[in-house]
This record gives sequence, C-alpha cells and structure tokens, in this order.
Amino acid sequence: MPTLRWLTRDDDVRAARTVPYRLLEEVPELGYGDRDAGNMLIQGDNLEALKALLPYYAGQVKCIYIDPPYNTGSAFEHYDDNLEHSQWLAMMWPRLELLRELLSEDGSIWVSIDDREGHYLKVIMDEVFGRRNFIANIVWQKRTSRENRKAIGSAHDHILVYARTDAADWKTNRNLLPDSSKGYSNPDNDERGPWRSIPFSAQGYRANQMYKITTPTGVELDPPKGRCWGATEPEFLRLRDVEKRVYFPKNGAGRPRIKKFPEDDDGLVPMTWWPASDFSDNQAAKKEILALFKDDDAFDTPKPEGLIRKIVQVASNPGDIVLDSFLGSGTTAAVAQKIDRNWIGIEMGEHSTAYCVPRLKKVVDGDNIGISEAVGWEGGGGFRFYRLGPSVFAEDGSIQPDIRFPTLASHIWFAETGKPWVEPDALVPFLGQHDDQGYALLYNGILGDKSAGGGNVLTRKTLAAIRAAQADFKGPMTVYGERTALSEATLKAEKIEFKQTPYDVKARR
Repeated sequence: MPTLRWLTRDDDVRAARTVPYRLLEEVPELGYGDRDAGNMLIQGDNLEALKALLPYYAGQVKCIYIDPPYNTGSAFEHYDDNLEHSQWLAMMWPRLELLRELLSEDGSIWVSIDDREGHYLKVIMDEVFGRRNFIANIVWQKRTSRENRKAIGSAHDHILVYARTDAADWKTNRNLLPDSSKGYSNPDNDERGPWRSIPFSAQGYRANQMYKITTPTGVELDPPKGRCWGATEPEFLRLRDVEKRVYFPKNGAGRPRIKKFPEDDDGLVPMTWWPASDFSDNQAAKKEILALFKDDDAFDTPKPEGLIRKIVQVASNPGDIVLDSFLGSGTTAAVAQKIDRNWIGIEMGEHSTAYCVPRLKKVVDGDNIGISEAVGWEGGGGFRFYRLGPSVFAEDGSIQPDIRFPTLASHIWFAETGKPWVEPDALVPFLGQHDDQGYALLYNGILGDKSAGGGNVLTRKTLAAIRAAQADFKGPMTVYGERTALSEATLKAEKIEFKQTPYDVKARR
C-alpha cells in the first residue's frame, strides 16, 4: 500500500506511544445538571486527553466526529490553523492512532476537511485505519452563495468516513436522511396509507421465473429483456391476491411493481452528496453561534447542528458514546445530548470554559437553537468537567510521588469498573465492590505510614487492614500494590488477584 512521507514521519508514527499518561481530575464547580448522565467535557491538549481516556473508553466509542484545523492559513484565534504541511501531518497522525483505539468494533470515525489537506489525510487514514475500512468520502455543500475572491469559489468540504473494522461489515442506520421519506404517495387510495414501489424483476435468467403476467387491461407481459420476474409465479400470485402489493402503473397497462410501505421498507442508505438544502450549511451554523453568544469571538467556521445530527444519527444509536476531540464551539456535544447519545468532548484552553461550558449549560436548560425544535428538545441531562492532572509515571516507570491516593484510586476504580469512584469522607485501602468483586489499593500513606513506600506491600498485616475496611463484603478481590509478600497458595485461598503498581495500572502505553 502506498505511504506518505514527510520530514518527521518516523518520529510521528511513534508519538502516541511516548505521550505521558495523565489522569483526569474533575472540577465539580464547572459541571452542570445531572453529573451522572455519562457526559464528559475535558479541558486540555487533545493528544494527552485521548491517552488519558484509554483506560476508560478503549473500544467503547461508537461514533467519532472531528473537525480539525484545516491548515488554511486563516489564522484562527483558538487553533493554530496555519501549520506547515509536515507539522499538520505530525499533529494528525498520533491523534488518529488514539482515536482508532477508542472506537468500538462496530464504530466509525468522520473527519471534516477541505481540499488543501483532504487528499493527504485520506492517505494517512488509509494507513492508520486500513484501506479496507474506508467507507466513503462525503461531499458536503457548505455554502450556496457565490465566492468571488478566488479563481474558483469553494462550495464544499469533505467528510472522510472510516470503520474500525472491515467497511463491508459496517452497518449504517437507514430511514434517517432527508430523502428517505421522499417517494411515498397513495395514488390508488390504499387503506394502508402512502407507499412507494420497486420493479418486480431481477437480473439474469431463472427458468421458474420466466412466465407470463396478465395486466388488469388484459395485456400479457414477458419479463424485460435480459431479466426474469422478481419471484416465482406462486409467490407473485400471493403478493397480488393475498397481500395486495402488486401495482400496475400506466392505468393498469404497465409492468408490475411491488408496494413498499414505510414500516416494512429497508430504508435508504446515505449518498455521498450532502446538499445544503438537506444538511444545512455554514451560514446556518454562524446564525446558531451568534444566537448563543451574541459576540464576534466565536469560531469563524462552526458546523451546523443539522449536519452533525445526520452524522450522529447515521453512525450511532440512542445510548451510544459520541466523541469529538476538537470540540470547538461544542456543537457535537450539544447535538449528541439532544438526540439521546452520551458524549465526550475535548477542547483546549480557556475556550472550553468561555464557550463550551456556557453552551452546554444552555442545552441542559433546554435551548431553542439548531435542531431543538425538530427533535422536540426540552432540556435535561448534564455533564462533568475535567482537566488533565499530573503525569502518572516518571521516566523510570515509577508512579510520581506527588500523585494523591484519591486520584490514583479514582483512576483504578474507573479503569476496573467503568464507573466513577465516590471518594469517602475517610480514606481506606478498600475502594469498594462492584458486581461482587472488591477492589483495594495500597498506596503512599493510606495505612498511616507516611514514608514513600510505607504500607504498599501486601502482607498479612496490610491484608488485615483491608479486611477491616471492607465491612460485610466477602467476595473475591483485586489488590493493587508495589509487591506482595503472600504466597500464591495464600492469594488463592483468600480469593485475591494481586496487581503490581505501576506495571499493571491499566493503559500504561
């Protein structure tokens, strides 16, 4: 397969492995609404944030949409959108690698891009995701007005779509796109309501499907040249006389067609041409932003809620996780919440608090922006706000000495259970139980010994301290610590799985 070469490629393709692993620290005062709704807004560099998400969400995200800087030279205030070409590729490669690891087996990633970098992006995504996993290059009409500043005005962007696994196995949701409701009518006043029709013929020759059909006007018809009828004669008679699904156009003189009603229709898959009339455009997006913020500081090229709605609906189902690591003005998170998806959004710097937080608060309160009226949005839900914490590991692989017990405990609990850890009033080595499994952490000072390594070894004494803290829980337990002094026989008898820190802390990559 062809590969793309650039100045720093050799370093860039290894970059994801060298990103320091950092913890996510919640900032409760910046969250809003129902903090247990399953939505996360993360402030920080998205490369480090994606690495931090791996222990929690690797293989769990159904739909990823990103709108990275296009490298257009337009000097965006909030993104460095004037990167040199090699720098832009260096930025994208490791992020795409981490995004790939977060996708579920049936998930997909959608990337907005323009002509300047779009074709280079296609080549590196072929390499990162695999050419077999390429689904489509969607052409979205971003504007309908004339642009006379250039020799040829730009009217479209690309949206590159890849599956996590073989694209041939990836399934899209149907009956969700604007044209999927077109073509239904009721010219014969069928009591079952509007319908559309498909030809009753098939390609090729099948002897048992080569019979004559008599139209209501008495004309005998053979199958079209080079084709056969769409089913055997007994099946045709059942469709005509029992199910009443055969329709003869041209006042009964045309070739038979089969009625398809909305409830039994397979639906229509999306096409690669997404016109502004059906999928909204940048002008609508700017109106949405101005209605939200009433200032000129918002992004110059946000995407409209109508466009993101279609992507999310095609690529996911209610309850699935949607991720946007270039969250920008917060559109993806807003749309995901309005159509009953969980979301993770990453945005760097003050923009996350100046724009994303206020916008998503308005969503929780029931805004009337974008798709709200179309989907009947009345508010609800909520989100947690996180910042990137310190790096967990020192260069020698040891855990940084300034990592607090509650921070590491939260990470381990979330990595093991997928649930947030509720810090108790008094810290103890037993973290809690989940699905009949207990979890404990022996870490600096938790047992009262304030020395750097004090109390971090699993011995009969420290095990007794854990047992004293676990109350009535009697089930199997996973214990994290620097090492264990207990024999394999003792661990088995006590139903303990020992995991060594830092080496067994999940997602140290």
